[in-house]
Amino acid sequence: MLRRSLLTLALAAVTLSACGQGADKAAGPDAPLVVGATAVPHAEILEHIKPLLAAQGTNIEIKVFNDYVQPNTQLAERRLDANYFQTKPYLDEFNAARGSDLVTVAGVHVEPLGVYSRKHRDLASVPAGALIILPNDASNTGRSLLLLQSAGLITLRDPANPLQTVRDITGNPRRFTFREVEAATIPRILDQADLAVINTNYALDAGLKPRTDALSLEGGDSPYINYLVTRSDNRNDPRIAALADMLRSQAVKDYITGKYDGAVIPAA
Repeated sequence: MLRRSLLTLALAAVTLSACGQGADKAAGPDAPLVVGATAVPHAEILEHIKPLLAAQGTNIEIKVFNDYVQPNTQLAERRLDANYFQTKPYLDEFNAARGSDLVTVAGVHVEPLGVYSRKHRDLASVPAGALIILPNDASNTGRSLLLLQSAGLITLRDPANPLQTVRDITGNPRRFTFREVEAATIPRILDQADLAVINTNYALDAGLKPRTDALSLEGGDSPYINYLVTRSDNRNDPRIAALADMLRSQAVKDYITGKYDGAVIPAA
């Protein structure tokens, strides 16, 4: 009876150990690299290069997420080897809030942020007191406010600070009201607002066409580059280097330019 109990405990310990290893359980040069991404355009780009990487000896496994939190959380928990969905300001905010040590590897593309409406054809026709929906994470809230300022709708305390909040609005002549919502949810509630600021990946996923549907759109000189990200202890993995090189290749730049018609712009 004692031997049976000890054997049961030993097997349980082995099982728990295996379950806790996450993406590390198959570590090694021939193991697939587990990469988290939002669906559009990140996972689409990864799917495009997957066979190209495999031909070079690097296999990737793509996990698709519909939010901005879990890809970083699972990377920090070692359930992913890398992720590809975010800007550096968002990553810096996440690291500061969670005490994580995630690092950028390569800048890949820019997704110009846009202002959308189903009620108004242009910004001039938006009435006083209109409701504007913004993404609720700090980096995208500040970025949205800068876009609204550049469109002439508001004035901010610091014209260039990317981490301002609605409390930093010093000029609001049309007395707009603001509501902050999780970024992934905004396309689904666009009808409920006069204007909404939507991240391009979620706009594309919802069937919006940024170049024609947005009433105001960031320019191609936007500093908000989307990065391939990993943990600091994983940055020298040769599979990460191979993925970074491919994402920065001319072939991927040509793919992005051809597929997204200016809604996604390759990083310089």
